[in-house]
Amino acid sequence: MNDINKWTAWQMAEVINQGDVSAEEVTQSCLDRIAEREDAVKVWAFLDPDLALKQARACDERRSAGNPLNLLHGVPVGLKDIIDTADMPTENGSDHFKGRRPTRDAASAALLRAAGAVILGKTVTTEFAMTGQRGTLNPHDPARTPGGSSSGSGAGVADFMVPLALGSQTGGSMLRPASFCGVHGYKPTYGSISRHGVFILARELDHLGVYARSLKDVAMAGDVLMVRDVGDFDMRAHPGARLLEAFAETEENPPRLAFVKGPPWAFAEPYMDQLFGAYVDGLSDIPEVTLAGIFDEALDAQATIMNANVWMNLREYVDHYEDQLQAETVRRVIAGREISAADYIAARELTDSLIAALDGLFEHYDALITAAAPGEAPIGLESTGNAAFQRIWTLTGLPTISLPLLKGPNGMPIGVQVIGKRGKDADLIRVARWVEEQSA
Repeated sequence: MNDINKWTAWQMAEVINQGDVSAEEVTQSCLDRIAEREDAVKVWAFLDPDLALKQARACDERRSAGNPLNLLHGVPVGLKDIIDTADMPTENGSDHFKGRRPTRDAASAALLRAAGAVILGKTVTTEFAMTGQRGTLNPHDPARTPGGSSSGSGAGVADFMVPLALGSQTGGSMLRPASFCGVHGYKPTYGSISRHGVFILARELDHLGVYARSLKDVAMAGDVLMVRDVGDFDMRAHPGARLLEAFAETEENPPRLAFVKGPPWAFAEPYMDQLFGAYVDGLSDIPEVTLAGIFDEALDAQATIMNANVWMNLREYVDHYEDQLQAETVRRVIAGREISAADYIAARELTDSLIAALDGLFEHYDALITAAAPGEAPIGLESTGNAAFQRIWTLTGLPTISLPLLKGPNGMPIGVQVIGKRGKDADLIRVARWVEEQSA
């Protein structure tokens, strides 16, 4: 029972529902792990054990009263510190927002509570969810970055402090920490999880996503969160994808997969070609496809759109509160100051062409495979690592999953990234399960 915190979210929910273990015991196990390891990993921006246990006891009372139990009943969840909560601070990783207390939950937090989850606390994010480090360390090697900007969420799940955590991705902030920390990371199709009540960097690019220690947990959390919300103007009309149902289905035939290379591979570590070549050869007969032509400009287009949006949304903080911000944050914000309207429109129009080209590619393949990061987590905490391996998929809004399947030359995790067709998240879950099973 001392290792409850190491169970998956699905296992926790099952034993709580059966009455074998209480929600309070599950939450206390996570809190015990945090007490043991927080000083070494620095995951939490806010943690109130009494508040967490109060929520857990309410879950147990609900069960004792014979009330229906929801999907995440009693399961602890961490929230990236850009997601508003009415009972906890949300400080956006910045001294400027120190002590900020929202008056209501973000839509995602409200959905988690409605599903019975225990909101354990707020996980560390880089300042404004960009690249200004706030101290989280990689649980596998404290000399290495955990990635960013969802550093606390990725590291907390990896270190068995919490079974589920929410993060966000505007460039590569979901899947890069998943790869560096060795957990499952899921960024759904753009517009699938409401961002209402979440600090916005770039509305055209921002995605919320999920960290977990199993693919089934990813599916469970996705089913809870993928609910249409009119408060987010960019949500899809029918975001729900029945991910658990898709996870339970058995693939009769191997999926049609392609190993994708292209502009991001210019940033790969020297050992990555051999590592992924051997992995793909062992998986099945998978052709290699190189994204070229219009894709040569894709990374620049993503940077243009992101930087312009960041300048528009955050310039007031630089103009009026620069002395409260990290120098790295100021540098990132002003990077978009000189972007012209013509360049922005060209980047947006290129994005439409990229989406169309990928739609054509998915006529031949069910999913694409590539690396989730350029290699192992880099040594040093000055940088959160290079986001190149996610930026195309963030720009085009495709669903992606990082599976913790590989190790680098230093024994550090490296994720296998599986990319699905836009709007086909259930198909992606099915393919990801097949890939995991073939890799076992």
